[in-house]
Amino acid sequence: MSESVKIISPIDGSVYAERPVASDAAVDAALSSARAALPSWRATPVAERARYMLAFLDALLAMNDDIATELAWQMGRPIRYGGEKGGAEERTRAIVAMAEEALAPYYPPAKPGFKRYIAREPLGIIMVIAPWNYPYLTSINTIVPGLLAGNAIILKHAAQTLLVGERFAEAFRRAGLPKGLFHNLVLSHAQTEKLIGSGRIDHINFTGSVAGGRAIERAASGTFASLGLELGGKDPAYVRADAKLDHAIENLVDGTFYNSGQCCCGIERIYVDASIYDDFVDGFADLTRKYVVGNPLETSTTLGPMARASFADTVRAQTAEALRKGATPLIKVGGDKPNSPYLAPEVLVNVNHQMEVMREESFGPVVGIMKVHDDDEAVTLMNDSPYGLTASI
Repeated sequence: MSESVKIISPIDGSVYAERPVASDAAVDAALSSARAALPSWRATPVAERARYMLAFLDALLAMNDDIATELAWQMGRPIRYGGEKGGAEERTRAIVAMAEEALAPYYPPAKPGFKRYIAREPLGIIMVIAPWNYPYLTSINTIVPGLLAGNAIILKHAAQTLLVGERFAEAFRRAGLPKGLFHNLVLSHAQTEKLIGSGRIDHINFTGSVAGGRAIERAASGTFASLGLELGGKDPAYVRADAKLDHAIENLVDGTFYNSGQCCCGIERIYVDASIYDDFVDGFADLTRKYVVGNPLETSTTLGPMARASFADTVRAQTAEALRKGATPLIKVGGDKPNSPYLAPEVLVNVNHQMEVMREESFGPVVGIMKVHDDDEAVTLMNDSPYGLTASI
């Protein structure tokens, strides 16, 4: 029996979709087709490539109602948020708008006796290993600029969001993208590592865990393929004494809990100037209490389940460890069940950097808030983490 990949829905634990992994012959055919398509695509003017990208975007947007429902079933995001339509459209149009200038040759100041320029050459075949948490936006970040720059794309999407790759393939088909330039492949981990190490991929872009990034580095060793890796984060925010309090509270609550906290650049820890600490914490907790945890297919739900029960259990373990070490919970929703992907938001105070919730990636709906007395203390604490991604002030 051939190997398959299943999407286990966080809504009810059912198998939402199942797809067979690609055969070795299918992988080989995709790579050969991509390589054969490159010369004519490279010769295609950037403006013409851009027209294909905008047609792809139109096709994708036309599917959005179905996409929003599929995302709820695949990874738990409530349908009220409408999928990733806004971000996908904004990012695609921005990339298209800058393409001509970004890809044009650069001519340095003239020097007698020399003709000097830098040409932007396509790399060749780009492999995109996409994550499940923002499955459209993170893919577009590489797929659209990659194609605009004259490359071909191999997409290996996360098992949790397999249907996203099929939506991309259909959108490119409707856009009339020349054959061979985009391939959506369902691959096992072993196949993925083999493909990365084959020497037939010119660039790999991966968004995911630190462990996953290390595995990709090992697999690519010796191939001279270039890598783009966005890995773990423990993103801090600092609220200074001169902050506009309502604005800070609204944005940091949303930054912490949107997508059930499963955001690469989501807020995971907050440091607040002592002079406004009490008011900030009160307002933050009050707004957090307004979240409605439930079935993401219901329009009243504002916080859906995490993508997997195991992810929620990691957050539960971090929260429990913090409570054992003296943290105070402010939400105290109760009724939480282990081994369930449904997890209520939590705000912790009386936290410190001896607690995992303040130093290790949580990637879920929990945040610790600490009081600080000046900028230097805040910056020192913000930097006290093995991770680096984004920070907010």
